[in-house]
Amino acid sequence: MAKAKKPVARSGTKRAATTTSAKKSRIARPAASPKVAPGELVTLLDLVRYAVSRFTEAGVVFAHGTTDPVAEAAFIVCEALHLHPDQFEMFAAARVTAHEAGAIVALIEQRIATRKPAAYLLNKIYMRGLPFYVDERVIVPRSFIGELLDAHFSGNLENEGGALIDDPFSVARVLDLCTGSGCLAILASGAFPNATVDAVDVSGDALAVAARNVADYGLEDRVALYQGDLFDAVDGERYDLIITNPPYVDAQGMANLPRECRHEPAIAFDGGDDGIALVRRILDGAKDRLTPDGGLLCEIGRGREVVADAYPELPLLWLDTDESEGEVFWITADAL
Repeated sequence: MAKAKKPVARSGTKRAATTTSAKKSRIARPAASPKVAPGELVTLLDLVRYAVSRFTEAGVVFAHGTTDPVAEAAFIVCEALHLHPDQFEMFAAARVTAHEAGAIVALIEQRIATRKPAAYLLNKIYMRGLPFYVDERVIVPRSFIGELLDAHFSGNLENEGGALIDDPFSVARVLDLCTGSGCLAILASGAFPNATVDAVDVSGDALAVAARNVADYGLEDRVALYQGDLFDAVDGERYDLIITNPPYVDAQGMANLPRECRHEPAIAFDGGDDGIALVRRILDGAKDRLTPDGGLLCEIGRGREVVADAYPELPLLWLDTDESEGEVFWITADAL
């Protein structure tokens, strides 16, 4: 895949932490791992219940694709048993072997002892039901943009809020800034069947992970990866749609990141003193990178008030998802 010039400054990768991630882990060490005798944990539900109890006791933080101990426990159990998350209910009462139970308990205890996100322990995360490879070279993706692509860019006018792009087949070029593991670029390729997607990141390590995911989905002909500093990586190009989930954690949030988040690349979180250093650069440069009928979809976490204060003249449309309110905005090229 083609690569543009190297970045001239250190800046974004993939998604910054949510506010839940800003809560500190408990300082006290958890109690020693309890001994689990063979046959005590029999079913998938038994293992989920055990994991929830252990996670709660240890004060584990959840902000990496799962947002609570039950979801995290189910994710670990399913992955250890090579089951898709959608299959959990089907097998919830199924018995596990002693070997399987031992492996799952070991993963649970590893999650507690290391405080590594489960996605790193398992090298997998799901977005919109699709699996993606992740490791410590990229932030664990947990963007709301995938849901918004389905809800507002599918051409389905029956969706709440209406379609922001009436005909997804008319989108020819998409730019994904701060692509990280490439998940959003891959989801965008599905949302816009006729589009090619340029995915940019400042981190060569992140792009190596993105390249693996692009290859896993056989999208090398449609998703191109570029290393560079935001728009500098695709100088002179214009797009029908720009999507971005840049770093947006402010200085106070960076100081308070829990242990789990400190396993992730700091550059993927750090949004400067007020959290919107990269958002400013994206907003200021997007108009010159969009086609006349194009638009920008940008995730900023809980920074809505900061962005609104910085750009009071812009008619930003704030979009909600099932788990967020006003953490992503949309603006058309002609409004910029």
